[in-house]
Amino acid sequence: MDQIYIPKNRMGFNIGSHVIIKPLEQEKTIEKPYFYNISSIEPVKLKLIDEIFKIISDITSYDNIIVTGSFLDLGFNFEDIDILIISEGELDTTNIEKKIESSLKIKNHIINFNKKTINESLSTDPLWRMMLSKCISKYRLKPIPKKRIDYKILDLHLLKSNPLIDNFDYLNGKEKYKLVRNLIAIKLFLTSKKITKESVNKEIKSIFGINVEKIKNNLLDKNLFIKKYKNVYNWTFNEIMKYTKNEPKQK
Repeated sequence: MDQIYIPKNRMGFNIGSHVIIKPLEQEKTIEKPYFYNISSIEPVKLKLIDEIFKIISDITSYDNIIVTGSFLDLGFNFEDIDILIISEGELDTTNIEKKIESSLKIKNHIINFNKKTINESLSTDPLWRMMLSKCISKYRLKPIPKKRIDYKILDLHLLKSNPLIDNFDYLNGKEKYKLVRNLIAIKLFLTSKKITKESVNKEIKSIFGINVEKIKNNLLDKNLFIKKYKNVYNWTFNEIMKYTKNEPKQK
């Protein structure tokens, strides 16, 4: 047991009295965000994320905040920051976006989910699975729910990838990559394979025989690329259509 020495004439303590020692100021607990498939990220981005969390916390209550998208890739080749806010009630996302842009001078895009809708999206939407495969969140994320095929959602996403065929000459490399990436994410979802940016890029290289940087830089053999793209598109469409057989017929 440690002994404490005090002045002889100090009032209030008798010899042998037991005391509790503690610092005048308690050390604050530092909350660290949760990283998912982030191997490296610039310190300035981490500072921005921390500021985003603080701004949102000052404006509204929430269950979780998630930062995702190209902002988390190495380098500064991004247009805005994608932010998901999970909350019980509906939020004024436009107001929050303006607050963040005003404070940090950076564009951002906020999507508001509740616990039910985010779970539903992760169950049925391969693009959301891909987005959240790499993210930074305020609090720990729940495990990805079991997949469930909703052919209407998949068909809608597939339809959005169709313009690459007819508008090949008018699209830039980044636009082409996005359409190819989305198509391959749907394909992986249908075949029950893991959907991450890395697995999608690996599948693109396997199918088209080229690195994704060639697509992003628009260095493609048009005829060869479109031929392979059509094959993947048609296969994916046929797989989706198989699930329409289970659709109840309207009377």
